[in-house]
Amino acid sequence: MIKVIGVRFRKAGKIYYFDPADYDIELGQNVIVETVRGVEYGKVVIANHLVDEALVVQPLKAVIRVATPEDDEVEQANKVKEKEAFQICLEKIKKHQLEMKLIDVEYTFDNNKVLFYFTAEGRIDFRELVKDLAAVFKTRIELRQIGVRDETKTRGGIGCCGRVLCCHSYMPEFVPVSIKMAKEQNLSLNPSKISGTCGRLMCCLKNEEETYEYLNSKLPGIGDYVTTDDGLKGEVQSVNVLRQLVKVIVQLEKDDKEVREYKVSQLKFKPRKKKEKMNIDDKELRKLEALEKKEGSSKLS
Repeated sequence: MIKVIGVRFRKAGKIYYFDPADYDIELGQNVIVETVRGVEYGKVVIANHLVDEALVVQPLKAVIRVATPEDDEVEQANKVKEKEAFQICLEKIKKHQLEMKLIDVEYTFDNNKVLFYFTAEGRIDFRELVKDLAAVFKTRIELRQIGVRDETKTRGGIGCCGRVLCCHSYMPEFVPVSIKMAKEQNLSLNPSKISGTCGRLMCCLKNEEETYEYLNSKLPGIGDYVTTDDGLKGEVQSVNVLRQLVKVIVQLEKDDKEVREYKVSQLKFKPRKKKEKMNIDDKELRKLEALEKKEGSSKLS
């Protein structure tokens, strides 16, 4: 076992482990540490604790010091400089007529490097832009292209649920999301209803996946034939996953039929076969969207 602390450098960012050295560091304190990008200022989100050495990437770097009031002032000054650098970079992008969208600017704590995050449709030749920025800031410049999900995570916003976006509020990393999850939860496969602010599948589809998989495994499928506890047989018309209720079209005497609702415990049926793992992601959603548009246009014609 090895003693570590967990440090986060950005809101809802990834947590990195560091050696607390001889410091007794508490949750919520700020620390100065050395990373691959240089000296950084971070917030402790996991206090001193022991973890298995196999879970830590060696060599584990030690904390340089607990942040002092002077360090806090430097960090605040860097935040002001980041806003200024953002405006300067926007002007340079416009000057070079580059098809790129600037998202964020970040200074390392020691001002050894300035990072510019941007999105673009394809590859961008920004060599001249880097030269201009280096001439202005007199330090190392790094331009990093990010995706639409990273853009949304950085900027934040309000989701369709009325709450702050998951990726911006608490998610350190993105989780794989697939259309299979929406199908499992009986959601509409309309892309506009299962896509997030970023235009990709909503991350929250993952949150209830295991619960729905478990509940669905206890239910018959729509169209399956079942036997009720009162001796009737019928075809499943619909199911209520959360309440575990099933509507069945039961066969009565003289070929009469009637829709009745039963608890799943009142039915006998063959259990569902375990579904194969489906590796479907946003690409499948794009195909589905294109197919819906095609079907819609064919109906109008």
